[in-house]
Amino acid sequence: MSDQFKPAAEGLRTRVFQVIFESDTPLAKGFDIALIGVILASVLVVILDSVPAYRAEHGSLFYWLEWGFTLAFTLELAVRLYCLERPGQYLRSFYGVIDVLAILPTWLMLLIPGAQSLVVIRLLRVLRVFRVLRLMQFVGEGRLLLEALKRSTHQIFLFLFSVFLLVTIFASLVYLIEPEEAGFSSIPTAIYWAIVTLTTVGYGDIVPVTPLGQAISVMVMLTGYSIIAVPTGVFSAEVIRSIRADRYSDEACPGCGHDRHEKDARYCLKCGTWLDEETPDPREKHDDTTNDEGAPA
Repeated sequence: MSDQFKPAAEGLRTRVFQVIFESDTPLAKGFDIALIGVILASVLVVILDSVPAYRAEHGSLFYWLEWGFTLAFTLELAVRLYCLERPGQYLRSFYGVIDVLAILPTWLMLLIPGAQSLVVIRLLRVLRVFRVLRLMQFVGEGRLLLEALKRSTHQIFLFLFSVFLLVTIFASLVYLIEPEEAGFSSIPTAIYWAIVTLTTVGYGDIVPVTPLGQAISVMVMLTGYSIIAVPTGVFSAEVIRSIRADRYSDEACPGCGHDRHEKDARYCLKCGTWLDEETPDPREKHDDTTNDEGAPA
């Protein structure tokens, strides 16, 4: 591409980026609202196609509509990648993975019949409605909860592992005490009963019949009530820590589309792109004033 076309191309990419990735203009907001409408319509087509009566009468229409939606989403993804400086970073992000999964089931349908049912994954793309309605603080709070859950993973895993050991011990005791006629034919079956009892679901398909087995059931049920507070307390403590440490904004990076940066950040955390679209990158200005050897031009 010659130099005379570069500014126009860069300007086009910037305008496309502002429409697709931002929502602070009427055109960008209109695009997002239209996109959400198309996503909901495509999911509705998949749901209706799963009804035998509708599929028998409108199966051909549903088929072509689904391919139309898929081609539109494929084109949209291609445009998103076009307007980013580092499209690979976007493809590895949460929204990038969802965008790929949104079009993958229909293409897989060519190889795996029935794969189109996975198109309901497109519903995750409706999360963009938070940006359209300027509710990104809710997305930020959701990320805060995810970060708290990630930090408390080890404690919760250790707790669940301890509970499983306790369930196995209770199940083994009941298996030894109860007769096989009561339904406790193996230790795995007893573990199933112990988990159902611990969670107070109480299907009633397997129940102890001996007094000692019923006493163990009472202990298991009381244990189930008493252990609820443990993971809740661990998670709540991490949420409080996350709230105190929350210092991020939702400005989208023009390079990779990442929208999780510190509020005073000037460069993208993922790819290093200059975040302020209204002012030039000072690094480029510095490069223009130096020659190849690093001396002033």
